[in-house]
Parts: sequence; C-alpha cells; structure tokens
Amino acid sequence: MSRHLTQDLEEAYHRLLALSGLVEEMINLSVKSLMEREIDTAQQVIDLDSEIDQTEVRIEEECLKMLALHQPVAADLRRLTTMMKVNNDLERMADLACNVAERASNVTEAREFPIPERIRDMAEQTIGMVRDGLNAFVNLDIDLAYSVIERDNLVDATNVQVIEELAQLMQQESTWVPPALHCFSASRHLERIADHATSVAEDVIYMVNGVIVRHQHSQPNANQSSPTASGRSD
Repeated sequence: MSRHLTQDLEEAYHRLLALSGLVEEMINLSVKSLMEREIDTAQQVIDLDSEIDQTEVRIEEECLKMLALHQPVAADLRRLTTMMKVNNDLERMADLACNVAERASNVTEAREFPIPERIRDMAEQTIGMVRDGLNAFVNLDIDLAYSVIERDNLVDATNVQVIEELAQLMQQESTWVPPALHCFSASRHLERIADHATSVAEDVIYMVNGVIVRHQHSQPNANQSSPTASGRSD
C-alpha cells in the first residue's frame, strides 16, 4: 500500500468513526424524544440530519477519489468498499432516527396515550446492535459481527409484540388510533435501523474474510478452510 493511500484511508476512516458516533447519538435522542415526549429533543435530532448528509457525501467522495487515484486491491479494496457501504448505512440510520423524532413530535400532543414500554426495550436492543456492529468494524471482530446478525431476530420479535400491543390500544379507545399509528411507524423505523446494523456486521465479515454472508448467516465451520484462520487476510 502506498503512503498516500494509507494516509487517505486513515483520514476517511476517522471521519467515518466520528459520523458513527453522531448517528448513535441521534438514535438515542430520537427514542428519548418519543418515550419522554420531548419536542425540543425531537427537533434537535431533525436539525442534525443536514450535517450527517454533508459528512456522508464527503466521505463517499473521498472513497471514490481513492478508488480512482490509487486503484487498491485485495484487503485495501475490501476495506475501502466496506467503508463506503458502512457510510451509506449510517446515513440511512440517521434518516430513520429523524423519522422516529418526527413521530415523537406527533405523539407528544396525545398526553393520555400510553406509549408501550416495549418500544424502549426494542430501542435498547437496536442501539446495542448498532454499537456492537460499529465496534466489530473498528476491532475487526468477526464473532461480534455474527452476534449482531443473530440479534436481529430478537428485534423483529419485539417489533411484533409492539404492534400487537398497539392494536389492542386502538381497540380500547378510538382517539388513540392516531398516536398508536405514529408509534407503529416509530417501531418500524427502529426495526429498519436494526436491519442496517445487520448490514454493517455483514460488511465487517466481508472486509475481514472476503466472504459475502448475506442470506447465509451461520458461522463457518471450524473444520472448513477460512481466510481468517490466522487473523485478517490480505
């Protein structure tokens, strides 16, 4: 790897890490705005979106420039393409966090509506997946990446429970239908954030192993040959 490519990769990498921290904060704040009915917090999340968009575009431009100028191969190419995909997933997570915040702004008006606590549980599961997916990316941790992928089923199951509880609330009181639908949307947005965390974990496995694991999430058998037998492959 050339010295210039190394420097450019590190700069883009650290910019990506800063972006990930901001996106994680947005998700936390969006859930807080919903569960605590805080309009100001919801607006804070929405206001951050333009900064996220600008950073995402800048990182993508830097990665495309590296592809054109340095023409990386093997592990360097996998790292660069993974950074581009993680960058896109982070931007989509931020958009979804904004959607949750927008739903929170609408639910705030219905003070008597009981927001299901399972949404908070689902949010904790989702945020944990996001955090661990990014930690797997930073530490090249295959085991943690697979753990994130496996936990997506738990978020899906919790989403189903939230939907069932919201359906019961709508049957109890007709005036609760609008806020229940907003909560339904928020729950769906959280489920989609978890999907993007899963995508990050899949990309980590590709970056380290050079193996595409989409739609086949079982860990490789220990007896099978694997490019990670002695750590990160080139």
